[in-house]
Amino acid sequence: MPQSLVKNYIHIVFSTKHRENFINEHIEKELFSYIATLCKDLESTALQIGGTDDHIHIFCLLSRKIALMKLVQEIKAHSSKWIKTKGPEYENFFWQNGYGAFSVSKKEISQVIHYIRNQRFHHQKQNFKDELIEMLTKQDIEYDEKYIWD
Repeated sequence: MPQSLVKNYIHIVFSTKHRENFINEHIEKELFSYIATLCKDLESTALQIGGTDDHIHIFCLLSRKIALMKLVQEIKAHSSKWIKTKGPEYENFFWQNGYGAFSVSKKEISQVIHYIRNQRFHHQKQNFKDELIEMLTKQDIEYDEKYIWD
């Protein structure tokens, strides 16, 4: 085949280091916009970005030219460096080392967008640890809980 035809919808999730509450409503809009720009620059259009004080969800169309690991690495490195310039309250900001990533079918796109858009409401009922474990279980991903938290 003389061309590469790819369409991978990916739901990426990761937290702040030790799930510290850094992403308040004051900074989240600017942070999400910055991350959307990073995704665009890496040819991986962000369809929805959301989260709460201690974690983030990125739903994007992964570029056929970049590995998922590289996309996440670039987003984390650049956004961490950027947020540290936003004031002394962010000087100790770090993302966790790992991440979760889940493929999304075309028929689930609107559901995932709605889910990510309503993260603050969702987390009035469920914490991030329980949310991530539920996502891993739903996707039938084996994990050892002592290695997914840092």
